[in-house]
Amino acid sequence: MRILIVEDDEVLSDGLTVGLRLSGFTADAIETLADARAALAAAEFDGIVLDIMLPDGLGLDLLKELRGQGINLPVLLLTARDQVSDRVRGLDAGADDYLGKPFDLDELTARLRAMLRRREGRAANALCYNGLTVDPASLTGWVGERAMRFSRRECALLCALMEYPRRVISRNTLEERLYGWQEEVESNAVEVHVHNLRAKIGRGFIETVRGVGYRLAEEEGASSRSG
Repeated sequence: MRILIVEDDEVLSDGLTVGLRLSGFTADAIETLADARAALAAAEFDGIVLDIMLPDGLGLDLLKELRGQGINLPVLLLTARDQVSDRVRGLDAGADDYLGKPFDLDELTARLRAMLRRREGRAANALCYNGLTVDPASLTGWVGERAMRFSRRECALLCALMEYPRRVISRNTLEERLYGWQEEVESNAVEVHVHNLRAKIGRGFIETVRGVGYRLAEEEGASSRSG
């Protein structure tokens, strides 16, 4: 899950970026509304953490622009102004959630996961497909009683495929989901993650569509997995 952080406090922005990555997210941080508009035009994100007070204007202005364009990207507002009237104003402008500063990072990540679940129409945090259950919050999965641990990027790639199991997702799309702007991407990074996931889950779970990308096997393919 790729998150755009729009926050001009460098210390807070750096802390959010590191914290979100440790919690399984891919995070990119910028400082201004102008950079936010450019970032949203250049890449796809799953959600935004948006400060209200920014050097070149109000985060609420960007929020209103997005909603006016029919863009329903989940947005969590951050602000030091935590009066009830401020929260009401932000929510009425189209925000999905609101946190006042200072805040607890665990609460912020939990709120982000809840926002993304609502967007995908899921009640539970876990994703399930073809006998596999994955919990993105703990980077763990289960097949029956067999538990397994995933790296942050393994889990992100697996969740991207599980959200749309039979849709073929290109390598470039997966790279954008797994890596932020400041992170170096090896030419075979996605292939390595897929190889590692197949070793943990079973070779038949993820299909390679040559020249196109990856998708999950049909449900009846479960029997082809190794134990």
